[in-house]
Amino acid sequence: MNTMITGTDLLTVGYQQNEILGIALQLANSNFLELSTQETIALFKKVKAYPENFLDDEILGSMATAMIEAANAPKDETIPLNEKAKDYVVYGAEHIEQGAKNQMDIAMKLPVTVAGALMPDAHQGYGLPIGGVLATKNAIIPYGVGVDIGCRMALSVFDIPAEHFEMNRAKYQRELIAHTKFGAGHGFHGQYKANHAVLDRSEFNLSPFVKHLQDKAWSQLGTSGGGNHFVEFGIIEFEQKDEILNIEKGKYVALLTHSGSRGFGATIAGHYTKLAKEKTKLPREAANLAYLDLNSQQGQEYWIAMNLAGDYASACHEVIHNKLTKAVGAQLLAKVENHHNFAWKEIWNGQEVVVHRKGATPAGKGVMGIIPGSMTAPGFLVRGKGDEGAINSASHGAGRQMSRTQAIKTITKNEMRDVLKDHGVTLIGAGKDEAPMAYKDINLVMESQKELVDVVAKFTPKLVRMADDGSRED
Repeated sequence: MNTMITGTDLLTVGYQQNEILGIALQLANSNFLELSTQETIALFKKVKAYPENFLDDEILGSMATAMIEAANAPKDETIPLNEKAKDYVVYGAEHIEQGAKNQMDIAMKLPVTVAGALMPDAHQGYGLPIGGVLATKNAIIPYGVGVDIGCRMALSVFDIPAEHFEMNRAKYQRELIAHTKFGAGHGFHGQYKANHAVLDRSEFNLSPFVKHLQDKAWSQLGTSGGGNHFVEFGIIEFEQKDEILNIEKGKYVALLTHSGSRGFGATIAGHYTKLAKEKTKLPREAANLAYLDLNSQQGQEYWIAMNLAGDYASACHEVIHNKLTKAVGAQLLAKVENHHNFAWKEIWNGQEVVVHRKGATPAGKGVMGIIPGSMTAPGFLVRGKGDEGAINSASHGAGRQMSRTQAIKTITKNEMRDVLKDHGVTLIGAGKDEAPMAYKDINLVMESQKELVDVVAKFTPKLVRMADDGSRED
């Protein structure tokens, strides 16, 4: 006499915990009562092994059809996230919006994640939050680096005393306009194109895709793009002599620039993110964190292209600084620069990891960096303390407290003009989306990361140039 067939009975003969198991149990316990338990189990084992032989069976046909359809259905290749997010440190948590924390929580569930940290200027981004630092095991996330690969700061300190700037402000403004170019997609043409050794690098032959971008890279060499990129003259103050830079206490004229790899880097980011999404399928909420294994061909290609874009970004700053240093007749006392949209292979907690800093400044022990404020707020020349909890990182600026759309809607031109006047800043270009009020208080941000960096000097902007329409990179 047949007793009730259980799920365990069918699991032992090859069924799985899914919808078909439920169908099988319902059929077995309602249509085959005249068979012994062993006979019923044997029958359903046969259906599982050879469903095509039962397609025309009046009782088992529908289940056999479902089995064949399931076997031929596209395989779900989604890589599951870990159920629990790894712990990470948040600096200045009270200044950070929830959206950025939510994005970081998701990043900390990736199967390749080793460690993470959130900087005090963090705000919601695309994939990894801006201000997010993520260490992974042998994997690179294109959107963990960001669209503007190698976006960086560069500071030149000149042998010119501060008082010289105000006496010659018109000259500095004239030269700033003459030797810089802004705007998404904008570049130089013909005899105005700059040259640099980076354009001769063999990595441009990495693939037809990268080779095709070489001319665009050449035309945009030494330009600054749009968004929050800038070139500015200001006054930098050293309150005491810095022995490492060998700069005496005092106030000096300085040049500060912020920009990245232009259309070259943005196109690389888009291309390899698409490949990463095709290769590494993640749940919807984590889709923009798709990664490439560094042992794969595509992972190696992106790594080489990313490093080329980073060196290209550095070359763009070098061209701008060389032009303006020569134009104002200055001697260089010191130059400091750093990426803040990049990935590095580093040793963390005794193991090699890939550290993604998307809007974060490298701050290893003794490492110099620049953390800007806004067009009216001071920036800071800093030296890293090498905090492992922060994965040897610090903020990359003040960070936005207002979206671009919100800033455009709520800030008036008169308000922006008054703030600039109060701070003695001359602005060339920029839209309301870059208004100083759209940014967090840089002093609160610096207070939140005292354990991460030491301040070496303070930079005060005086003459700022940005894209005249607030355009973004293309």
